[in-house]
Amino acid sequence: MTLVDEARAIRERAYAPYSNFKVGAAIRAASGRVYLGVNVENVAYPEGTCAEAGAIAAMVAGGDTEIAEVAIIADAPVPLTPCGGCRQKLAEFAAADVPVTMATVGGEAEVMQVADLLPGAFGRAHMEA
Repeated sequence: MTLVDEARAIRERAYAPYSNFKVGAAIRAASGRVYLGVNVENVAYPEGTCAEAGAIAAMVAGGDTEIAEVAIIADAPVPLTPCGGCRQKLAEFAAADVPVTMATVGGEAEVMQVADLLPGAFGRAHMEA
């Protein structure tokens, strides 16, 4: 099963009763383990969670902290890019050249690297004195 297939399968478990816009994410850690996430809406919209953030939280809880590959899927007319916050979250755990596959349930896909999704990312080097 490909990483996009994993994201497609978990997408069905998303909790999106308000928008009906389900998103699935799958992250392959450097260890080879795959972690999954879905968007979880809340009636108070800002309190929801993105699929990518859920997969990252599962990865960290699973003991991994390095992303090797990402796949995201949604029922959208074009491949869905991560939101700005999730781009920063991905950059925290992924090298600049890590591939991010963004797919639609219709089969369209686009692959970008983390650095292309978030040029000039705020990183550890900015915290060093």
